[in-house]
Amino acid sequence: MCVDFSVMPSSLQVKTTESCTELQLPREVRLEPSSCRGLQFVPGEGLHLRLKAHAEFSPKSISVFNQNIQAQECTFYCQSCGEIIIRDRKLLRVLPLPSENWGALVGEWCCHPDPFANKSLHPQVSDCFIGDSFFLVNLRSDLWQPMPELALMETHCHALEGDIKLKPKANTKVICKRCKVMLGETVSSETTRFYMTEIIIQPSERDFSIIPRSQFVQSVIARILVELTSSRSTFRFTIQGHDGKVYILLWLLNCDSLVIDSLKNSRKIQRSIQKFPLLEDLLKADAGSPCSTVKVLYVPCIKNRNEKLASSWENDISVHSLTLPSATCLELLLILTRSNFTLPSSLRSMDSFQVAFLKM
Repeated sequence: MCVDFSVMPSSLQVKTTESCTELQLPREVRLEPSSCRGLQFVPGEGLHLRLKAHAEFSPKSISVFNQNIQAQECTFYCQSCGEIIIRDRKLLRVLPLPSENWGALVGEWCCHPDPFANKSLHPQVSDCFIGDSFFLVNLRSDLWQPMPELALMETHCHALEGDIKLKPKANTKVICKRCKVMLGETVSSETTRFYMTEIIIQPSERDFSIIPRSQFVQSVIARILVELTSSRSTFRFTIQGHDGKVYILLWLLNCDSLVIDSLKNSRKIQRSIQKFPLLEDLLKADAGSPCSTVKVLYVPCIKNRNEKLASSWENDISVHSLTLPSATCLELLLILTRSNFTLPSSLRSMDSFQVAFLKM
């Protein structure tokens, strides 16, 4: 069968003796026809080609925390259901936490005894400390003087003699009372760790709008990966749950990929997505819209899979560990698997890793 393939700046066209198929690209994307290379037909997948493209658009990245709200009254929301967790908290200081090796660096560079030895960094009432994947907030005023905003949050820990004292084996989970999602953990009698994938912080006067869960999770994880790669030159990550188990091994390949989805044209993909409520918002997304993404390699580690590789990564100092609620780790694995499933079979794996894209 004779096939005529045409590349134009705004479209791709495939003609046969029986039909003509044309793919119109978004107006933000322009192709260079003269750069077309490597055109080949792969049985069961169709035509593969490589060519240069230019994209003129501003990616809309979901901001987990806006530094500009410092010194403003802000509200903490549960991302899953929109319930208010902390209302009208004025954050006077918003500070990043040092890296996990900060204590060793102080010991090496200081000529006097380390003044921070055996001391933890805990925020004051008006502080918010930012970690790799979490916020540290002081809830002392809320715990000693119960306020309406905490009625929507329950802290699973033991109370003794009117004060909160954590026991080594106590359940320290912080749960949203409305949707029962784990939001974070109680670190001490005053400090709570809220995970970035579960909380949205924004100025109190702004109305809260629900962001689809799968879009939010992959956007937050993508932003965290990009920031850590830029600041620490780290490209490999272990995604572990709050229970200490490793769920996923991630290897960031690049941060400048552009993906145009056409999921609405695939009945097979639609049927697979409809089985999982987490992914239903993907069917409602605008097909054909370009999206800035990060390209990653991943290996699942659930059900004792890839134990040897996971163990070697955990013992490698060049690998960075990210801790999330265990349920969110499984959500992320489902999102990665869905992304991998949308790729042509020949492009789904690289060595022993699977390929996926996380939308910014």
